[in-house]
Amino acid sequence: MRFARATTVTGTGPGVYTGTIKPGWDIFGVTNGGFLLAVAARAMTEETGGRRLVGINGRFVNPARPGRVTVEVEMLKEGRSLSTVRGLIRDDERTLATVNASMGSEEAGDGRHLLNHGEPPELPPPEECVRLQPGSPVPPQFTADTDIRLHPDDVVGSDPGPGPARIRGWFRLLDDEPLDPIGLVFVVDAFPPAIFNSGLPIGWTPTIDLNVQIRRPGPHDWVACSFTTRQVTGSLLEEDGEVWDTEGNLVAISRQLALVPSG
Repeated sequence: MRFARATTVTGTGPGVYTGTIKPGWDIFGVTNGGFLLAVAARAMTEETGGRRLVGINGRFVNPARPGRVTVEVEMLKEGRSLSTVRGLIRDDERTLATVNASMGSEEAGDGRHLLNHGEPPELPPPEECVRLQPGSPVPPQFTADTDIRLHPDDVVGSDPGPGPARIRGWFRLLDDEPLDPIGLVFVVDAFPPAIFNSGLPIGWTPTIDLNVQIRRPGPHDWVACSFTTRQVTGSLLEEDGEVWDTEGNLVAISRQLALVPSG
């Protein structure tokens, strides 16, 4: 299923939107956090009259499952170049996530890099990388509806070696569907957790908090991605992500707080 269709929402009242999470966009039966946040971003785009996503933060309260969800959106401030909104994602029984976002006008940033000390990850071309395919229990089913390719050195279960846990790879949507800011929200949570290449147990790694900043709205085709975890403290870990286009421009950055997998 095309990503845009899978994240479609319908307005049902002032600031209220409904959508349906289809089976397959989950990990271990729990809807992917980036996908759930993308559904909220779709509703917020509608509520602000088509303003594009600049930044979004989601805090996940309860696991989401396939089925009907409601996104309640509240406009906090409508400025000339930026609007600030917040929302709740709910199923029929409980709150799933709280969301805050900044939505920009066409004048809100033009994608120029005025200061840049970063660089894209070193990746072989996509055809020389390892494509993820649905499996049990990983990779998840949504790898059949996307094209995710890992650096051969970063395939899950590789020798972690020294340094931070790391996952690098390429991402694109199928059938020439372009990646827009809402799609990029999903991209940063679609790869296997970097911690899987640390020597720690592999298992469900639930996201507590996910923050995504969009630097170039696109549309994009292939994007090069890099995710690293440098610190694991008790039961908590962070994962930092960068997404780059094929011309070497930074597209999006992310940080998430998650629980260490229990194996």
